[in-house]
Amino acid sequence: MHIMKAIRIKLWQDLVNYKKPTSFQLKETYPLPPYSTVIGMVHTMCGFTSYHPMEISIQGKYFSKVNDLYTRYEFKNGMTYDDKRHQLKVGDYGVGRGIATAELLVDVELLLHVIPEDQDLVETIAEAFQTPVEYPSLGRREDIATIEEVKVVSVEKITAEEDLKLDQNYGAYVPISLIENEEVYFRPHAQSNVGRNDMLGTRYLLTDTYELINRGTAKAPKMFRNWLKKDVFYTTSIIISEEDKFFVDEDEKLVFLDIK
Repeated sequence: MHIMKAIRIKLWQDLVNYKKPTSFQLKETYPLPPYSTVIGMVHTMCGFTSYHPMEISIQGKYFSKVNDLYTRYEFKNGMTYDDKRHQLKVGDYGVGRGIATAELLVDVELLLHVIPEDQDLVETIAEAFQTPVEYPSLGRREDIATIEEVKVVSVEKITAEEDLKLDQNYGAYVPISLIENEEVYFRPHAQSNVGRNDMLGTRYLLTDTYELINRGTAKAPKMFRNWLKKDVFYTTSIIISEEDKFFVDEDEKLVFLDIK
């Protein structure tokens, strides 16, 4: 296994929503940002105008959750204004305005590893985070991120000299293949008190990248995003046995990658 270069980014956010796409009345949040959100942030920070393939490892923690009210605007394409139905008139069209609730994570700390397929981009990405051209955000546009550390590190699959764990109170997205291949264990030497001894965590299908599909015709194309997703577990109970090989960076931080 060759050694890869990665950009390790540690950042902090005070209040943030990583929206679950199927939540509406209450805008629920994932415990950590999905892969597509991080990939989008990297591309925005670097000014990339086309997709650059990259592997992402996401881990972190938050202090608590709160609910907050926000103003929601709703409209339907082509619907004309009706003073009994709409609160706002925009030209001849009507817009509904109301309140809704968003779930927010408090005091979020993230540790990200970004590994571009084109290793020549490592320094470009690192510089974009060290000297950003505008304020960085992750989640909603208003979810400002404070970058605490940017470091180029080496990542290698090695056999550790002792059992490895996440930092205290940290959770991570673990690709399901790592669990099925028994590279990651959940409480391997103790009986669980919550009724399960295996796969302690929440399983998600997270958006990763997308491909554009034309569902119209050649003359009248209608392009849609077909999302490719990653099957992962979110968990805090992670231990890497000293008997197994696993990806770590040069500072022995765990890196969760679904590659051979």
